[in-house]
Amino acid sequence: MNYHIGIVEDDENIQNIVSAFLKKEGFDVTVLDSAEKGLQLWADNRPDMWILDIMLPGMDGYEFCKKIRNESNVPIIIISAKDEEIDKILGLELGGDDYLTKPFSPRELVARVKRLFKRTLSENSGQEIQDKVKVGSLVIHKNDRRLFWEGIEQDVTTKEFDMILLFAENVNRAFSREELLVRVWGEDYYGSDRAVDDLVKRIRKKISEMPIETVWGFGYRLRIKEE
Repeated sequence: MNYHIGIVEDDENIQNIVSAFLKKEGFDVTVLDSAEKGLQLWADNRPDMWILDIMLPGMDGYEFCKKIRNESNVPIIIISAKDEEIDKILGLELGGDDYLTKPFSPRELVARVKRLFKRTLSENSGQEIQDKVKVGSLVIHKNDRRLFWEGIEQDVTTKEFDMILLFAENVNRAFSREELLVRVWGEDYYGSDRAVDDLVKRIRKKISEMPIETVWGFGYRLRIKEE
């Protein structure tokens, strides 16, 4: 399968380097210099992945990421010169699947692209019988990534979904912050465990009755009495 990758980046040098490396690996690539053009491409011919800069003319990358994530779980890799931890957390919480700080190695970017496609293919190949996870008032449909609490579908980001699914598949098990970082963000993420606390806080704010319990000095668990 020839995956189609949309690159939203206004730096011509980075456009040329990234597209050349990806094309060499057999990917189809469309390069755009603004988020507005990216949305037009999304409407006309949806890419299988986005590589997205944050600082763009007009609409910024954060807003673009949010708009795409509201419609799809297509993988998004953010590349940005913004290297503060809060910038990375914001990008990931808005729905980015990975975050690379400029300057970066094009080969590393290609490796992350391949890893994300491999993960997505693995997620989409699960059998239907294993699709549904139900514990208490929580119901998750893994294949189409829909989540319901007390019968009401919840609007959650990619990382929120991944964390809740991990808890639901291991109900009542306590996870350390370090393990949650690896399981939700991946082994290549080098941010602090503050990202875990912030994500739990966002989930609790959205679904206040979901019993995510703090295990003091360790991490978190979803405490639900299974039916």
